[in-house]
Amino acid sequence: MPHSNISRAPRQHLTERVLQAKTAKNLTWAGLAEGTGLSVVYVTAALLGQHPLPEAVAEVVAERLGLDRGAVAELQTIPLRGNVEDVSSDPTIYRFHEMVQVYGTTLKALVHEQFGDGIISAINFKLDIKKVDDPEGGERAVITLDGKFLPYKPF
Repeated sequence: MPHSNISRAPRQHLTERVLQAKTAKNLTWAGLAEGTGLSVVYVTAALLGQHPLPEAVAEVVAERLGLDRGAVAELQTIPLRGNVEDVSSDPTIYRFHEMVQVYGTTLKALVHEQFGDGIISAINFKLDIKKVDDPEGGERAVITLDGKFLPYKPF
């Protein structure tokens, strides 16, 4: 039976334990996700408190991290999602806010022109990030947001 959190505190506390164990054991997000059948993005988001994990996956990652049965149970709870009430000052997170501030209306206009009136789901959604070489030198991040379009329905 799924259980739900009504506070961010339990998952925030667990996230701290996850990060400490990950660092102490010199693990990677990819290594933690390996063999779970879930994407590294989903497992990372779950371990950072944003998604529940299926029981079998919670058991695998908890074992890799050396976490107890209580952590296995908590990893399966449906979290209170979202991290902050306002815009984060962390430079990496803020850049994503900045991208939406600059390109949000453009994305909205193009989505509506191509699909009609509706939204792109963050529930039926996939996220991927890849590092690629920049032809001008250095590296680039290719971030793919893949969400199902959900049209508004008149009633």
